[in-house]
Amino acid sequence: MSLPAFAASTKSAPAKSETHAANASAGTQVGGIAPEEWTVRWWRWAHSFPDGLTPYQDTDGSRCAMGQDEDGPVWFLAGTDGRFDAKRGCQVPLGKHLLIPLINLYTHTPRDGKYATTCAALKAQVAVSNRALASAVILIDGKPLPPPVRLISRCFDPFAAQRDSGPEHDAQSRHHAAADGYWALLPPLPPGKHRLVVGANYGTDKDQDYGRMIQNFEYELQIGDPAI
Repeated sequence: MSLPAFAASTKSAPAKSETHAANASAGTQVGGIAPEEWTVRWWRWAHSFPDGLTPYQDTDGSRCAMGQDEDGPVWFLAGTDGRFDAKRGCQVPLGKHLLIPLINLYTHTPRDGKYATTCAALKAQVAVSNRALASAVILIDGKPLPPPVRLISRCFDPFAAQRDSGPEHDAQSRHHAAADGYWALLPPLPPGKHRLVVGANYGTDKDQDYGRMIQNFEYELQIGDPAI
């Protein structure tokens, strides 16, 4: 099974001079964890919900706080499943980095049996369209951020708890997964309201399912408590 991991639009909003966001480079750790490993936790978060309630199926942001690690340094945002353009509202606690999927692919299979696939084959499958990124734009308050980084996950157990499983445990799990795509890992935004807009698309015919995928979503973010 392959799934898109959700991206967005190119509309802009009036700039706010107080916004100083920059995309973390690959290898930059947050809370002692590399960005690639944060994407593993993001996928486990996404798979912790029943079908129909997953974060990328949220139409208005009403579920943006569900399943988040309130004590952790990173807050997860979601895109869509590729079937709609999303406009969401979300209140984010102060001091949280934001992990944002612009566009990416994911797949998982059993490790054994009729439908078993090797880790190398999984990674090759999700890489095809990500070698053909046509465009990726992310705006905060109307200002474009540096290009997103491509993050390639290790093979992992997609159904494990977000924090309780690592490479040694995952190697013994019944299923394994791989993800590949373009992400933004932003430092904490200043308190107040901010508009996040994301847009991305692939440009290849080698992947008939997702090679021309287009993603669009935006968020009205409230960082910290609203002013009274």
